[in-house]
Amino acid sequence: MSQEDYVRAYKMGKKNYDTRMMLGQRATLEVLDEILPERHDYSEVSLGLVQIPVSQIVGTRTGGRSNSFAANFMPILKENTEFADKWSTLSTSHVKEGIHEPVKAYEYMNKFYVQEGNKRVSVMKYFGAVTIFGTVTRIIPRRTDEPENKLYYEFLDFYDCSKVNYVWFTKLGSFVKLQELVGKAPGEEWSREEQLDFSAIYGRFLAEYNAHGGAELSIPAGDAFLALIEMYGYREVEAHTTVQLKELIEAFWEEIVLLNEDESVDIQMNPVQAKKPLLSRILQPSISHLKIAFVYAKTPTSSAWTYSHELGRLHLEAAFSDEATTVCYENTTLENIDQVLKEAVADGCGLIFTTTPSFAQASVKAAIANPKVGILNCSLNTSHRYIRTYYARMHEAKFLMGAIAGAMAEHGKLAYVADYPIYGSIANINAFALGAKITNPRAQVYLEWSSIKDQDLNENIHRLGVDCISGRDMVIPEECSRYFGIYQMDGEYTRNIAMPVLHWGQFYEQLIRKVMDGTWKYEVAPDNNKAINYWWGMSADVIDIICSKNLPIGTKRLVNLLKDTIRRGEFNPFSGILYSQKGIVQGDPERDLTPDEIVKMDWLAENVVGSIPQKKSLVPQAEPVVNQQGAIERTGIG
Repeated sequence: MSQEDYVRAYKMGKKNYDTRMMLGQRATLEVLDEILPERHDYSEVSLGLVQIPVSQIVGTRTGGRSNSFAANFMPILKENTEFADKWSTLSTSHVKEGIHEPVKAYEYMNKFYVQEGNKRVSVMKYFGAVTIFGTVTRIIPRRTDEPENKLYYEFLDFYDCSKVNYVWFTKLGSFVKLQELVGKAPGEEWSREEQLDFSAIYGRFLAEYNAHGGAELSIPAGDAFLALIEMYGYREVEAHTTVQLKELIEAFWEEIVLLNEDESVDIQMNPVQAKKPLLSRILQPSISHLKIAFVYAKTPTSSAWTYSHELGRLHLEAAFSDEATTVCYENTTLENIDQVLKEAVADGCGLIFTTTPSFAQASVKAAIANPKVGILNCSLNTSHRYIRTYYARMHEAKFLMGAIAGAMAEHGKLAYVADYPIYGSIANINAFALGAKITNPRAQVYLEWSSIKDQDLNENIHRLGVDCISGRDMVIPEECSRYFGIYQMDGEYTRNIAMPVLHWGQFYEQLIRKVMDGTWKYEVAPDNNKAINYWWGMSADVIDIICSKNLPIGTKRLVNLLKDTIRRGEFNPFSGILYSQKGIVQGDPERDLTPDEIVKMDWLAENVVGSIPQKKSLVPQAEPVVNQQGAIERTGIG
């Protein structure tokens, strides 16, 4: 049988070799000596005897034996060679008694390169072994700012705690998140029992993941596993039987596939009506009545954000008095959101809006469990296939606010009060700063964050001695505060100048019409795995501004001109050469930033005085939103 095994292994090797040659790829084993940095740029650490994941053994230390194997470690030398005889002997030993002698290997960037024992590794890979014992020397490169290097150092910290070397990710922060999800504090060591438990659950996941086609995806299995336990919980997934785990992965599969996409979010800038197939238009009637739920984190009387969405709900009640019924669920928390969504479904709601980014994961779980219910989450750049997300291009209004503030600032000093350092808010800050610079080249925008712990925001602003302040976008009626929009302070007197307006009612009405006439279903082609994000602005009448009588007529005319050009799509606030605090970020005078670049903005304009705060400096209530879509979490800035 050993000779027959060699023949089969040889055929596997030749097939892999020929395929890679046709694709112009390296057809033999990787050689560590060929990719190592200069000797002074790395250090070596002995790890002793280690269980090496066979799937992570990719090559040899030196080039001497690399040409005896294809890139998949299968042999490519003829069966009548001495090499084939030795391989066959090892194969026989493995079948009869197992291979017990450890190999010698080097680990570099969490990949393993064999120094002694190449044929043993080849045999073990042929028989589908999961691990092999080896005496390992780790090669640690010098720290750099390269993302791959940062990710590796994050792995080193995780390995020191867990001794787990068989999980890998593509995104910074993933190892930190895994440590948290398994219930361990930063830097806390895992017990031997915890290591074995993790190995068991990850092994079961990997088997079902590969059986479902995971090996064909370009992402590491670790990315998929992390997404699964982040959604459902580590202990909950661990408690699943094999059958239950298989069903869970099948239900979650579209989310996993979405991780594999390079451009996973389809940002829709305007409410264009999707075209239905003719036969579907004839055979499928439109929806005659719809019950719609709005899920709020607070109440309209305690939160301006919730109040703005409540105005949108009331707009729907008036616009669809005969066709739709709405209901709202207030004071929803992360602890009861799952139950609230179950209640909404049980109450017959066919469409559910969850109005804060922190509810995104619960929305996905509910959507997977209730595929006939449409669920949308109010968040930006949130990539989920089972739900749709929506937000407004508030940066368009902020640009105009900046232009107004710059024109009204006698000394060129402006204050901008931001709430959370999340996607969208960074673009708002920069748009305001760019707008101010158009009307006042000397304008400086002093950035203050309302979500910073242990600070007196009003005292900070008073100390700056600014001409104009950009405060909250709106306030609830009960507050009777005038600290919103663009305003000036004259002693104790507040002079309001302008404010941005977010018409959630216009947004919800246009979206509901798409649902009512059935075109909603046909916005995504069956072969399109992208998530949909509705990101509407002035062109959809979702965003506008209101100017007070305190604004000079000339400035008002300029602002109206700018507004019309933005509305018609003739001007992008982020166009031409753009400078950040660190230099040029866009050097083409004819180019506009793409929607994706605006959404993921992680820099501050050159005339902004301030920085993006670190997560640890924020108040506790900011944590859920920042965890979901915080710029500081995903870019490492601040």
